[in-house]
Amino acid sequence: MAAPKRPGAIRKNKKGPLVGTGGHGRKALEGKGPTPKAEDRPYHKAHKMKKAAERRQTTQSGRSRGHSRVHEDLVTGRNSVLEALRSEIPAKALYAASRIDVDDRVREILQLCAQQGITVLEASKGELDRLTSDAVHQGVALQVPPYEYRDSVDTARKLMVQWEKRHITRPPLLVALDGITDPRNLGAIIRSVSAFSGNAVIVPERRSVGVTASAWKTSAGAAARVPVTKAANLNRTLEELKGMGYFVVGLDGGGEVSLPGLELATEPLVIVVGSEGKGLSRLVMENCDQIVSIPIDSTMESLNASMAVGITLYEVSRRRAGS
Repeated sequence: MAAPKRPGAIRKNKKGPLVGTGGHGRKALEGKGPTPKAEDRPYHKAHKMKKAAERRQTTQSGRSRGHSRVHEDLVTGRNSVLEALRSEIPAKALYAASRIDVDDRVREILQLCAQQGITVLEASKGELDRLTSDAVHQGVALQVPPYEYRDSVDTARKLMVQWEKRHITRPPLLVALDGITDPRNLGAIIRSVSAFSGNAVIVPERRSVGVTASAWKTSAGAAARVPVTKAANLNRTLEELKGMGYFVVGLDGGGEVSLPGLELATEPLVIVVGSEGKGLSRLVMENCDQIVSIPIDSTMESLNASMAVGITLYEVSRRRAGS
């Protein structure tokens, strides 16, 4: 019995077709065609970047059609909305829950909207939750334009002139933020500045928090009374303020002076606070006239920035009241 032919074996005679692979080898040599572009390969970085760009474009087009709103432009909560309206902020519209529980605050909110010509739009709870990204809105949300910041140096100079002319009875008191990025911290600081007769808050243009809806809400409306100013460069701004006669105090756990021993509390003052994690930056610390620490229990590493500002402002206010 003849042995079976091996697949792919070649006959030795010159007649007839040769036994081969049936063209499989030729097809393999032909390959799979040209290499796809990088952006068309699912696992390539360029492909992921392309998809991300497409998602961004879709989101932006949806916003332009009104499918989404930027929640940073919404002030939420009855107290915050009421304070914003009382200060006559140029609001665009008020969103009110269709079945809102009407109390004195809601009545005044609706009355102020009517007086100021602000459109009131009825919305379901689900729509309010979506608009505010599930923030606690208490049935009302006020759409406002972006916050208009004042210039830090101009504000400080005007305050100094007002004090020298006795148009204001207390020396100017400013709070500058160095590296604060949490809007809730900003809101709480604004609230403390308002509570203890401060005049303004200074925030750097870069790497710093701004007045968002979260800051508005945390301030409980104090952002309508206390101006938040912008500094192009915090270090240069502090230098200019010192040239005007301001005494610059930096808050730091390793300060050489304890808060009860703070000098010149009755002079024009700038209190500088850093982030809870990093504290004051080196250059900012060098531009301070005095570094002050708050005495706390040794088991506590540090205080929250807004809490440190509140304690310091209370001490300054107490010292000024007794001067």
